[in-house]
Amino acid sequence: MSLLTQSREFKLKLGGNSLNLSSRTHLMGVLNVTPDSFSDGGRFFKPERAIKQALLMAEEGADIIDVGGESTRPGADEVSAEEESRRVLPVIDELAKKVDLPVSIDTYKSEVARRALDAGAAMINDISALRFDPRMGKVAKDYDVPVVLMHIKGTPKNMQKNPSYANVIEEISDYLKESVEMAKEAGIDEDKIIIDPGIGFGKRVKDNLEIVKNLRELASLGKPILIGLSRKSFIGKILDLSLEDRLEGSLAALVVAITNGANILRVHDVKHSRRAARIADAILKG
Repeated sequence: MSLLTQSREFKLKLGGNSLNLSSRTHLMGVLNVTPDSFSDGGRFFKPERAIKQALLMAEEGADIIDVGGESTRPGADEVSAEEESRRVLPVIDELAKKVDLPVSIDTYKSEVARRALDAGAAMINDISALRFDPRMGKVAKDYDVPVVLMHIKGTPKNMQKNPSYANVIEEISDYLKESVEMAKEAGIDEDKIIIDPGIGFGKRVKDNLEIVKNLRELASLGKPILIGLSRKSFIGKILDLSLEDRLEGSLAALVVAITNGANILRVHDVKHSRRAARIADAILKG
């Protein structure tokens, strides 16, 4: 049974916003304030361009804006907390004034998260599921904000160097179950924990396909599921297409993910993703 057909409702409070994740599929718009992200190559590195893009995503139907200041593409080098903060804080501060949507900070560094929350962010999206920085759990607890716990095998620098699994779904489920327990032990409210299987983060093409196909198995953890499929390399490899031509592939994967229980989709192409999600929701819930 998928999460969409379960009787339990997932409701998420983000600052002054309340999202009923069971009523429909919600969209998290990706805003990379970086010079080297895989998906947009620095298009929104300048604050004014980033803010303009965020306003567009809000207009097109995003429910959350996810701001990141460090590329986590395969092979990416780490940047300092100071540099990451310098990139994201002006954007978050301005968005908090201009956009009536919750802003998420995409970081695994507790200091960056703390500064972003002070600037107006209302959510933490941590690719390491609290594992890269042991202080992250305390920040999430102290600010009483939702946190996304994502599965990753290795680090962005080395995660795509021959990753392998005996049973990818079982290993991800065990990892996320342990991460949920870590979050609870840190004092994070159970209703503020979201899980993400980490498409492309230490995964082969066949692993990514297996995850989407069997996504509903993660429902046993009892948490809302977020998934990022948009423009990912496995789509490009299957279709033999560049980043610019992966929209249809992304939308196809998105619809399958909704069918199999995804509650939140992390996307670049908000307008098209919203349309696809509305049709999938209408069929599944109508």
